[in-house]
Amino acid sequence: MVILQKKVPGLSENSLARFVVRARRAAGLRGSVNVLVSDGKAMRSLNRNFRGHNKSTDVLSFPSALPPAVGADSAKPLPAGDIAICADIASSNASQLGHSPAQEVKILVLHGILHLAGFDHERDNGKMARKESALRRELGLPDGLIERAHSSRKKSAVRLPARRSAVAARSTV
Repeated sequence: MVILQKKVPGLSENSLARFVVRARRAAGLRGSVNVLVSDGKAMRSLNRNFRGHNKSTDVLSFPSALPPAVGADSAKPLPAGDIAICADIASSNASQLGHSPAQEVKILVLHGILHLAGFDHERDNGKMARKESALRRELGLPDGLIERAHSSRKKSAVRLPARRSAVAARSTV
């Protein structure tokens, strides 16, 4: 299920739902994925309640508490988890990076799906980054979150070694 609480230009619930299915299959994630696209205030609340961070963030992933093996033979797939995306941050990033807000939301969905599939870019020595890069190309998306953060850090290190870029400082789950 996809819920667009906040509209994103060029994106409908149906088109995002179709992308979620494509991205989920490409990532090898079994189970259904629910996506909420909301505003900064709602994301701040979710981030505060579930991660203890009192600020808005671009994407949050909530893996299902159900073990994947339960009901594997049933016709209805078990939920893999939920993803929440901040339309405000997505639109801002899209503007800065030169692509559409709809593409940015899809980049964030892909990132969230990889987290639901068990990837963790903070601890996996680049495994998630490589997977996201390959899937991004397969799905026709511009640079992903991890690639942008690494690229921004390299550029920042050359210009201002003591300062982290805005992209690298963003919090993603």
